[in-house]
Amino acid sequence: MIIVYHDNYKVTEILNSEEKRTAGISDLLFQIAENNPNELIIWCEESVRGALDIEIIPAVFHHNKVMASFSPSKENYLTDSIGYIDESLFVKPNKSVSFPTWQMSSLVGGIHASVLNAVNGKIKPNKDFDYFLNSISKTALNLGVLCYSNPNFLRYKIENVKTRTADISQVFCFVKEHYRSRWMFLLLLNLFLYERQILLFSAIKSIRKRQIKLDENNFSAISMNSTKNILSNKTIDVLIPTIGRKDPLFNFLKDLSSQTLLPENIIIVEQNPEEGSVSSLDYIDSEQWPFKIIHVFTNQSGVCNARNIALEKLQSDWIFFADDDIRIEPDFFKTAFENISKSGNEAFTFNCLQANEKSSSDIIFQWQTFGSGCSFVKKEALENVKFDMAYEFGFGEDADYGMQLRNKGYDILFLPEPKILHLKAPIGGFRTKFKFAWENEKIQPKPSPTVMHFKKSYLSKEQLACFKTILFFKYYKLQKIKNPFFYYKMFQKQWEQSDNWSNKLN
Repeated sequence: MIIVYHDNYKVTEILNSEEKRTAGISDLLFQIAENNPNELIIWCEESVRGALDIEIIPAVFHHNKVMASFSPSKENYLTDSIGYIDESLFVKPNKSVSFPTWQMSSLVGGIHASVLNAVNGKIKPNKDFDYFLNSISKTALNLGVLCYSNPNFLRYKIENVKTRTADISQVFCFVKEHYRSRWMFLLLLNLFLYERQILLFSAIKSIRKRQIKLDENNFSAISMNSTKNILSNKTIDVLIPTIGRKDPLFNFLKDLSSQTLLPENIIIVEQNPEEGSVSSLDYIDSEQWPFKIIHVFTNQSGVCNARNIALEKLQSDWIFFADDDIRIEPDFFKTAFENISKSGNEAFTFNCLQANEKSSSDIIFQWQTFGSGCSFVKKEALENVKFDMAYEFGFGEDADYGMQLRNKGYDILFLPEPKILHLKAPIGGFRTKFKFAWENEKIQPKPSPTVMHFKKSYLSKEQLACFKTILFFKYYKLQKIKNPFFYYKMFQKQWEQSDNWSNKLN
């Protein structure tokens, strides 16, 4: 491990390396990485040198594809204005836990030399060290490098840390280099709409910047072999809510019974809202199964309620959240644990595809949501985490559940292998259309109040404004009012209606 101490402008000391301190900080990192390709490189600002917890560093960087940093300041280098073009969860990190984000800080952090060598020549050294770090993380995050804000770097709490922030010209340059060009114009528009700023000059200065492009091949040679031991126990419970899918569920149970690594318990919550109805799953008792089936029947429909019932009955070390109309291969659990061991993570969403559907990616990367019908989570992560009943029969319960996990410090990774076949069975789902209270309103809410509920819960005000602007333009093509002024008035009323109903969901 090589530690580079700096004062934001120049390197003050290098530990465990013979490198000279004549180069700029980012140039020096590239030099160190080139000369020490198997080393972990840590950077630390002199102001927090005494607080750096060197002993925790191996646990933070438990494999070579981790990039992490930390600043206790509420501000990030790129300021809140980046939210005007980026709605992703990676923009607004929860700094009380280890949280997935590309928002890096020069205060303290680290990266493996192999990652720096992979981007050398693609990302240029920059006198602004924070810009350089954010450029690497933003480019690498979706390509298999796992990026985090992690408070464990510091042994004690640091007060009044001043974060260096980008000026608006640097923000425009960053957007031009790391997003599609149209997002630069969206930033310009949103700054005018919501802050009454006209920043044409800053936008024009960034036009000559070229988008930085990397692909999965840049990082494919970097190993992901975690030193964490998270598989001391490989027991599995399978959680399945079901409603009216007797035959698909039977086939899935047969797949589970054919596993080379058998699950311990299958927790089935069967719903049928018809009064006086009883279970239709006769094969639970008539067939012989190589695992215990915990079967709950309820007349209350709703997948959030069903999954919460099942969560109360968990017993094993790992939980497979499953739909009732999926199919898996006999070595599914065996292969899953092999890949989980490499990553050292506690929560995953599997590659769940319909027949003839192509996979979006073949690498492990940080997932932005959560698949409540195709995910694997360690039981310890699920303590006090429930599906929010505000989303029942609406949209967003998966994404909300994923955010609850992340806010506890558990990242969710996309696992390309093993794959799940999703049948999309024609029966199932909602037997009768659920009628929301707002359906009788003369002015219908836009977006759905459950979507608004999620956005308000987790986005910054700038990100919410970004969502509103994009929705405005997308919806314009789909609705009947073509006069833009009349359309704006109606859209604003629908937005306010959604906002009001989302408050009632709370």
